[in-house]
Amino acid sequence: MRSKIVAGNWKMNKNLAETEALLAEVAAKVPDTTAKVMVAPTFVNLASAVSQLEDSTIEVIAQNMHFAESGAYTGEISADMLLNIGINTVILGHSERRAYFGETDEILAKKVKAALAKNMTVMFCFGEELDDRKSGNHFKVVESQLKNALFALDAKAWDSIILAYEPVWAIGTGETASPEQAQEMHAFVRKTIAAAFNQEIADKVSILYGGSVKPGNAEEIFSKPDVDGGLIGGAALVADDFIAIVKAI
Repeated sequence: MRSKIVAGNWKMNKNLAETEALLAEVAAKVPDTTAKVMVAPTFVNLASAVSQLEDSTIEVIAQNMHFAESGAYTGEISADMLLNIGINTVILGHSERRAYFGETDEILAKKVKAALAKNMTVMFCFGEELDDRKSGNHFKVVESQLKNALFALDAKAWDSIILAYEPVWAIGTGETASPEQAQEMHAFVRKTIAAAFNQEIADKVSILYGGSVKPGNAEEIFSKPDVDGGLIGGAALVADDFIAIVKAI
């Protein structure tokens, strides 16, 4: 059975004091659930977050990492550095990393390989821009992103992969793909993975939806058969909103 997951991507928000306060509120309110609940604070607050949530069921994850083990990469963070402070899962390929920092499919393939080599779990993000959808190329774009970064992996590697579909036009815009649009793409992704690997892998991988999920739309989106949870942006910065989304799963 696939894991249900709700992950909060805090992006470049919350200083240390604010992080501690939000984590305390979320930890106090998180319901008893079989779903995995994850939060991704900024790098400088990860170690503190891991310590604070030591006795919680909430997993602290990272927003990014470099593909090299060490070296002259000013400002970057390696897998070993994350593992050393208790981080075992990393988000890779977020649309903002692709758009603002020039991360290509080739770079992401190297990052995925580096994380998996260290036995980390990868939450791999992908998705089309508005022009892609308007032109009818959205399936082709998504297939290409998956193929270029993930399809050279061996079948066993998929035990450590979580997918997150992000229609870029629905991130931070207030727009949301309809539940039917989300289901359509998630089903397509599963079909694509089954064709490249096998149906067992396709049925087993968790595929999250990431695009302006809110308390008001979470339950309907999560009710779709191929949607296994959400990668939550802005709503993850408000404890009651995030908890409401967790309850919706």
